[in-house]
Amino acid sequence: MRILFITANRLGDAVISTGLLAALLRRDPQARVTVACGPVAASLFAPCPNVERIIRVGKKKWDLHWFDLWRACVGTRWDLVIDLRGSAISLFLRSKKRKILRGGRRPGARIGHVAALFKLNPPPLPEVWTTPEQDQKAARLLPDGMRWLALAPTANWDGKIWPPENFLALAEKLCAQNLRPVVFYGPGADEHARAELLLKQLPGVLDLGGDRPIGEVAALLRRCALFVGNDSGLMHVSAAAGVPTLGLFGPSRASEYAPSGPCASYIAAPGPEGSAPIAGLGVDPVYEAACSLLSHGR
Repeated sequence: MRILFITANRLGDAVISTGLLAALLRRDPQARVTVACGPVAASLFAPCPNVERIIRVGKKKWDLHWFDLWRACVGTRWDLVIDLRGSAISLFLRSKKRKILRGGRRPGARIGHVAALFKLNPPPLPEVWTTPEQDQKAARLLPDGMRWLALAPTANWDGKIWPPENFLALAEKLCAQNLRPVVFYGPGADEHARAELLLKQLPGVLDLGGDRPIGEVAALLRRCALFVGNDSGLMHVSAAAGVPTLGLFGPSRASEYAPSGPCASYIAAPGPEGSAPIAGLGVDPVYEAACSLLSHGR
């Protein structure tokens, strides 16, 4: 079976979609998959053994990126086209079957919207793939014998970012429980600047942020005892990797984007969902939630 899997531009949404892809591959382990996704999410799918091609869909003026994608796919006879972007591109491709997720926001968890395309209930949990080389590198960077605390103090917009001084206070309390901090963040100078307070002031901290393949990040996170971070793509990667994951929510909606994984939870700032300022989320309740995850974690 040849599958065209058109998924999200943003990393978090792309991670959420992996549960559906993994479920389809369990049904047909011989399926050959082409993934079309945003450039940031491309390395998420690279380690999957069924993925034979990744098409990076960078947005262009006048939606010309959809024409580029059509041109890259029109020469193939597909058995199944899955379009999670709500475009019309699958209607102009040769395919035996099509599944299109309607565009726009709607109430309810995003993971449920994706699973509903195939009437999967409960929705399959997201998964991440790693290579043996990525696992070996992670073991060298975060060796056994230490309980690693993953902190992700950045996000794609400032309104979702818990104050850095709160992250610092939380980390100091958690490190008193024999945890050593590791800071993760995305590529670019802005991401590094958002993580700078922790990198400068947290004793013994390891800096593992920057432009790493998502599979490598997942391999590193799997070696951590706990992840605490803002609502972000990294949060979703951590939850999908099976790490005890605590997501921090303010003005974003946990009812839509709470982390999904075997040991994932979240805590939201007090106030109306979708408009609560994340600065209103105190250190003590986050610490209590983190300790609860640690006691029930892996």
